[in-house]
Amino acid sequence: MALLPVKFDLKKRVKLAQTVWFMYWFAVLAGVLVLSMGLFFKIELRKRSELMDNNESHFLPNLLILMGLIACSINVFGGKVCYDSLDPDKFAKWKPMLKTYLVFCVGFNALLLVTAVLCFLMRIPMQFTLAEGLRNGMRYYKDTDTPGRCYMKRTLDLMQIEFRCCGNDNYRDWFEIQWVSNRYLDFSSKEVKDRIGSNVDGQYLMDGVPFSCCNPSSPRPCIQAQMTNNTAHYSYDHYTEDLNVWKRGCRDALLSYYGGMMNTIGALVILVTMLEASVTVGMQYVHSSLCNLANPEDPESESEGWLLEKTVKETFTDIMDKMKSMGKGVKVEEGEPAVETVS
Repeated sequence: MALLPVKFDLKKRVKLAQTVWFMYWFAVLAGVLVLSMGLFFKIELRKRSELMDNNESHFLPNLLILMGLIACSINVFGGKVCYDSLDPDKFAKWKPMLKTYLVFCVGFNALLLVTAVLCFLMRIPMQFTLAEGLRNGMRYYKDTDTPGRCYMKRTLDLMQIEFRCCGNDNYRDWFEIQWVSNRYLDFSSKEVKDRIGSNVDGQYLMDGVPFSCCNPSSPRPCIQAQMTNNTAHYSYDHYTEDLNVWKRGCRDALLSYYGGMMNTIGALVILVTMLEASVTVGMQYVHSSLCNLANPEDPESESEGWLLEKTVKETFTDIMDKMKSMGKGVKVEEGEPAVETVS
């Protein structure tokens, strides 16, 4: 017994084909949207390529681009088939390949759904990627003369200004690394010698942050040096006063930005998946209704269309039986003894 059978006459079949054809072109636009989202996300990641330059970060945008290209291709093909289904002679050339096409569409819809889930889960690996990238970026902040790292200072400064953040977790992360290049330190100064000598790694550490951490909305001039020394500044208490640097860490700021972006993309991909599933169901009804004409020589005769030729249980059983038979066939071929030729 077929699953969800529907009776069709010529008028209903024409209306169905036209509706599905119209939906296919919406699906083409949806494919373009998925492609555009992948390209946009890839461009956004490249802006922070020094901080997030790894294969895991670029896997998802590449997958979105691939899904968009495939969606455009299969939907253009489906639209063409629906258009030709109104002419029995034209439809005849597509009929042998439609089953394969529909199976491919089901697989593609499942992959689209997986892509949407990956968009929502992307926040987890991105959190570790950002933490490591920011930590390394801050360590290389001072290396403006080192090839491959000379743009790190500019990247971090622009990022802290754009996202209104400071450090990895907070502004105190800058206290734990040397972010001033040795070329700008006076090693004859007692203060510099004392700071370097007091550190086991021989680094020049100080309770200060780069200028890009400063909050321009603060009413007082930015205090970015000797931030923990209350006596160094008039009317200042770093324990109680609202500091005039950004308190939010850049990892949290970037994670919020990219996480929100991925949640939005994931929701849109789910909507695209629903649209793709709808056109696949529509194409299945077009295909089955045209294949089941009561009189194939009379295009105006009635027919029955269905979602599945059998019930879900029967269809699943048939698939499992085919897989088992294929597995047995492979074992038989592997177990056949080699035939020796006698010369």
